[in-house]
Amino acid sequence: MYFIGFDIGSSSVKAALLDAASGKCVAAASSPAKEMPIRAPHTGWAEQDPESWWQELINATSLLQKQYPFDSAAVGGIGIAYQMHGLVCVDKNQEVLRPAIIWCDSRAVNIGNNAFKELGEEYCLTHLLNSPGNFTASKLRWVCENEPQVYERIHKIMLPGDYIAMKLTGEIATTATGLSEGTFWDFREGAANKALLRHYHIADELLAPLAPVFGLQGTLSAAAAAALQLKAGTPVTYRAGDQPNNAFSLNVLQPGEAATTAGTSGVVYAVHDQNTFDPKSRVNTFVHVNHTAAQPRNGVLMCLNGTGIANSWLKNILGNVSYEEMNSVANGAPAGAGGLRVYPFGNGAERILENKSIGASVSHLDFNRHSPAHLMRAVQEGIVFGLKYGMDIMADMSLDIKRVRAGHANMFLSPLFRQVFADTSEAVIELYDTDGAQGAARGAAVGASHLDMNNAFRGMECLAVIEPDATRSKQYREIYFSWLEGLHRMLP
Repeated sequence: MYFIGFDIGSSSVKAALLDAASGKCVAAASSPAKEMPIRAPHTGWAEQDPESWWQELINATSLLQKQYPFDSAAVGGIGIAYQMHGLVCVDKNQEVLRPAIIWCDSRAVNIGNNAFKELGEEYCLTHLLNSPGNFTASKLRWVCENEPQVYERIHKIMLPGDYIAMKLTGEIATTATGLSEGTFWDFREGAANKALLRHYHIADELLAPLAPVFGLQGTLSAAAAAALQLKAGTPVTYRAGDQPNNAFSLNVLQPGEAATTAGTSGVVYAVHDQNTFDPKSRVNTFVHVNHTAAQPRNGVLMCLNGTGIANSWLKNILGNVSYEEMNSVANGAPAGAGGLRVYPFGNGAERILENKSIGASVSHLDFNRHSPAHLMRAVQEGIVFGLKYGMDIMADMSLDIKRVRAGHANMFLSPLFRQVFADTSEAVIELYDTDGAQGAARGAAVGASHLDMNNAFRGMECLAVIEPDATRSKQYREIYFSWLEGLHRMLP
């Protein structure tokens, strides 16, 4: 039996086909070949057309079938992973009313900050475990204030993965972990937070009903089956945001375990069994995929918006050069990049900086000393330092991360990046042959009760273990502190 996993990113849609018998991914595909566009009609905005996610999902499924022809009747379930914190608004006919406001959009920062003060910081932190910040609830309030004609037509609001589930099944639903990533979830009550809804004048009925993270969420409609060339009635049995799903894909499920990823944005995500929070809401707590009332499991997430996108920006500036060449050239520069410092904060408001948008910058550039190699290395080091800054905040929450698991993808394809991350964080990195789409496929197998948590990760291989070097860690501690001093000077 096979299971299909989809990962709906802001750059592309990935698909994976899992052979449940062997636990191996037998085919993987991605669409489009180039990154999906993000519209930014105003500074700090970031929007995408939800229909484009659906069309790329259709394309990715077609590529999957060409790569590994399989009998659609042998597919036991479909899983969905998706970019978190986005807002999709649909009417009663399930038609999209406006472009999706996606995760890196900054327009609702002030709305969330004001709600944090007006509802009371203590209330927000003890019930939401976060400031309302720039999350989905605040984005919906922005629509209410600025686009009332659109708001009046909304039947349901959804996260990106909920929208894809709707396109697959025709049914609208969300999950507890999904509501928590939108700051709609009350951790004390185990339900939607009524106080925030009232404060934002959001009607309860705009929220979709709850579906389980693992379990039946609907079946493939005839229309969707025809578009995907799959069997109508195939169950959709798993749904989770990209970072909880990334943690699941790496078998990070228990307190003390941590996962990291470095795609467009970079994340460190650690599991905790307590309702813990950062007083400044610089890192955020969400319901993890395996949370139950009897065994609470929360995911504490730090996010650096400018990660792979910073390296991609540099690649585009340099022109005809591959990432492999950039990694090789960067490795020729010394640790610390000859004093060159890069601050990769050019992708919207940064939560770890209390939702400030300070922009990316390069510091201590010397035209007579610094070469492209120094700049390439400084970008990778700057990304690591940004992640380390967030990990320091997590350490203040009693999350002392000494070992992290990562998929062999994106920035973790770079041997230099991996080693600098290990040396700077002083954490051991375990590198696995998995990604979000594979994780969604494994989640679908668990949700269909074909596999349980004990054997869901059979067939997943650890490719490498990267240990921090004590001498380099001492050196990078000093370099990081230098970088940190520069950051503190930039902050208002």
